[in-house]
Parts: sequence; C-alpha cells; structure tokens
Amino acid sequence: MTMWVFGYGSLLWNPGFPVARSEVATLHGYARSFCMSSIHHRGTEEKPGLVLALDEVDGSHCRGLALSVQAGHEDRTLAELRERELISSAYLERMLEVDLEGGERVTAVTYVIDPHHVQYCGGLALEDQARIIANAVGGRGPNTDYLYNTAEHLAEIGLNDPDLDWLTTRVRALTA
Repeated sequence: MTMWVFGYGSLLWNPGFPVARSEVATLHGYARSFCMSSIHHRGTEEKPGLVLALDEVDGSHCRGLALSVQAGHEDRTLAELRERELISSAYLERMLEVDLEGGERVTAVTYVIDPHHVQYCGGLALEDQARIIANAVGGRGPNTDYLYNTAEHLAEIGLNDPDLDWLTTRVRALTA
C-alpha cells in the first residue's frame, strides 16, 4: 500500500523524505492560508511568524502536491513528519482524500490547522500578514524565506496562489 502525503506549503520544496512520485492534487473543503502563528520554525514566542495551514472552509479547495513515499520508508517518514509538523499541536494529522490530476483519488496524510489552538490566527488581513512575515525569524530561518520558497514552487508547478503572489510582492517592498 502506497503512503501518500499532501504538500501545500514547505513540503512542496522541502519534503524531508524520499519521494517516489509527485503529482498535482486537489484537496476539497480546505483553503491554504497563513492562519498559524509560528513560534518555533519561522518565529519565536516573543515575535511569532506565520506559516501556512489548511483551514476547513465549506466549498473551498487547495491545490498542492500528492507525494508518494518511497517504499520501505513509510514508518520513518511518518515519525519525522510528526516530529516536524506536530511540534506544538497546532496542526492535526488527518487521512484525507485528494484527487490527483491524472484522475486517481488517493488517501494522503495531511496536516490541517486546529482552529481551537492558541496559534490559530485565521482571518488576518493580507497587509497584517505581510508585516508579520517581513519581520519574523525562527529556528528554520527567516519567515520571508518560507513565503518566497513556497510561492516560487507553487509557480513552478503551475499553481500560482494570488494571495501568496501579493504577499511576496508586498513583503519584498517592506524589506527593501
């Protein structure tokens, strides 16, 4: 049985596990947004950054990549993903169905935001998001790098995200 992981943010450009196959995929019922305060990877408790999460929204969808884990690496991959993604329990691990661009439907390990967690910050205006991202740095580096890498990789696979494109332009202006 193939293990699939749905990537919509940093997993697009830094999966951290051996990928046997990747394919553009759509997850229904969730929207990608900067709705999680980052106090570890892209910010600190004193100066939180923002990272992307999947917010459950009726009628929405998120396009990203379905990544199949190379056979024999499933247990290690899941353990490492849990260490990385569940560092503060703001994400919830779910097994959700995604539709591959080629027509196949697979079940993928997917990390979605817990809207009841203290780090949830959905509904921030784009300008507020830009100001936070422009000034935050965490254990994995500047918040700007996270934004730029994600927007760039989405564009490379033909999945431009208008909000991320706007944020990239605005954050570059703020940090110039």
